[in-house]
Amino acid sequence: MNTECSQLLAPIHGFLHCATPDEWLAEARKPEHLAALLVDHANCEMKAAMSAHSLVRRYCLPKDKRKLLPNLDFYKSLDALPEKGEVLGKQALIGDNKRVFDELAKNDLLVKMVRLIQEELHHFEQVLEIMAARGIPYATLSASRYASGLLAHVRTHEPAAIVDRLIVGAYIEARSCERFARLAPFLDEELARFYVSLLRSEARHYQDYLTLAREHAGQSIDDRVVFFGEKEAELIALPDPQFRFHSGVPAAA
Repeated sequence: MNTECSQLLAPIHGFLHCATPDEWLAEARKPEHLAALLVDHANCEMKAAMSAHSLVRRYCLPKDKRKLLPNLDFYKSLDALPEKGEVLGKQALIGDNKRVFDELAKNDLLVKMVRLIQEELHHFEQVLEIMAARGIPYATLSASRYASGLLAHVRTHEPAAIVDRLIVGAYIEARSCERFARLAPFLDEELARFYVSLLRSEARHYQDYLTLAREHAGQSIDDRVVFFGEKEAELIALPDPQFRFHSGVPAAA
């Protein structure tokens, strides 16, 4: 792992309450699990895009304008550039879509989530390309308990709900980043290079989620961050009957 990757991973290791168990890593390295690993990885990228899209719809748009939010296909046509106006794709927007994005141009949640949606969709397509090249079909695969196990603890009143959802998003992104790094040395050259390439964006995603959670809370969120960190570590460390990208210790281990 090069210096840049080590620097990206250091705060993630400090943020997570446990490392990925060696038992999970031993299972993930088995060739017979590669198809499930890639299919679930693709699913995770799409779910991350959909989750960010849902946050934009619910928290960035007034109810009377939610129907105007572009669908996920729209984001694929935008260039993920750093300037706010370019990220929002104003030059590509017309009619109602342009009016909605103009109205919300100063919304930091919108800006960060649009960029995240674009990147997650791009990663999804990259995983599909790798699967296709290897003859691995994009089959139906049941979800792991991981995300639902975290979301079960989200409070139901606002602004607590969005704060908790953003913290959950931070942990999911941080764990993904940690597992990319743990897996990379044991994968073939193409997959190892791909997983290492994902570290930079995933590391930024978890930081974006945390920053937004603090901004929406308007007060310290340290207790909630610790709370979800403990719950996340439990899900990672406890026996899990399913093998998935974010699953816990294999039940047979």
